[in-house]
Amino acid sequence: MKQLHFLISSFSSFLFFLLVNTTTHPRDIEALKELKQSIDLKSITPGSCLSSWDFSVDPCDHIFSDHFTCGIRCDYSHAGLSRVTEIGLDSAGYSGSLTNITLLFPYLHTLDLSDNSLSGSLPETISNLIRLRRLSLSKNAFSDSIPTSIGSLPYLEELYLDDNQLSGSIPSSLNKLSHIKDIQIQQNKLSGELPFLGSLKNVCSLDVSDNNISSISTNPYSLPISLISFLMRNNNIKGGLPRHFLHMEYLEVLDLSYNELTGAITWEILEHPSLQQISLSHNRFSAIKWLSGSKKRGKELIAVDLSYNEINGLLPKFLADLPKLSALSLEHNRFTGMIPSGYAHKVATASFQRLLLGGNYLFGPIPGPLKSMKPGSANVSLVDNCLYTCPGTFFFCQGGQQKSLIQCKNLRPKVP
Repeated sequence: MKQLHFLISSFSSFLFFLLVNTTTHPRDIEALKELKQSIDLKSITPGSCLSSWDFSVDPCDHIFSDHFTCGIRCDYSHAGLSRVTEIGLDSAGYSGSLTNITLLFPYLHTLDLSDNSLSGSLPETISNLIRLRRLSLSKNAFSDSIPTSIGSLPYLEELYLDDNQLSGSIPSSLNKLSHIKDIQIQQNKLSGELPFLGSLKNVCSLDVSDNNISSISTNPYSLPISLISFLMRNNNIKGGLPRHFLHMEYLEVLDLSYNELTGAITWEILEHPSLQQISLSHNRFSAIKWLSGSKKRGKELIAVDLSYNEINGLLPKFLADLPKLSALSLEHNRFTGMIPSGYAHKVATASFQRLLLGGNYLFGPIPGPLKSMKPGSANVSLVDNCLYTCPGTFFFCQGGQQKSLIQCKNLRPKVP
């Protein structure tokens, strides 16, 4: 029955082509009609793109007129007929479902329906968009699983499915997207294992944050070697610090915060030659292991956030030796001992713009260089420690008291 309806609709479009002498391919006209019909009529408000889609005229021949004022582009001509190459709807709050539409746009290279209220499953027919380069369905209410057919888009470069309600596992078919450069699937309900994606050679950014992913493929080469940014914060990753990143020679940003990682933060990740920003905060790490006599190759590190863990021991002095480091957060751990003079020197010379050490068990006097610091010169916090004295006259002592003597003594015997 659905095929009969499509044949009748296609025949109607062909008659329209004969009568109006349209420049738009009749199949593209039919596909545009189907897309508009999938949108709830009540959500098509006056002044929106879809309100100007008037099929009594030729779509490609009336762009930027009173009809089809926005939402489509026709930049390609084949056999004397224009083909739709881009669909980009405005953020007008469109609702409806794409589940059952055919998406027969063989020359479409951009589909952007982001920032609306579309719901239901993503259609498997998305594989019909054989020339698609950019797919953006962000900030909608799409649910169910990511279609495996997305892996059949040979020219796809940008995939944006973030901020929806997608569930299930991430399909391994994404590993077939040989041209992909950017994958954004954060803020969904995806679960299971992050699959093998090691065949992708062009992807620079991968964001799977704010999901329920529980593990990464055990293959140490399962992540693309080309990654520059890998964000996986706020998931359910357990176990030790993954070693997948050690072979990534271009990686600059790594965020594994808000997971359930345990054990030691090993020296290899802090020696990474290209890493600039690393966040491992809000996990359950218990130690930092630094290899004595190492080359300290982490020369590109700018920001390190290890806050809100369970790290014991003395503050690592080597962090003050990293030449470009300007932001260091070690707050809310179990560090003890005195504040290294190198830290204070870095702040006093404006090398450290941020030094957050609050919520630990540091003791001893405040280093002299810090006492001459003026408010606003840097973001520094020493509150909630075991310092001999930290008066509120120093800006870095404001916002909290030091721990009680009992609290400080309770930790001392556990210090190695």
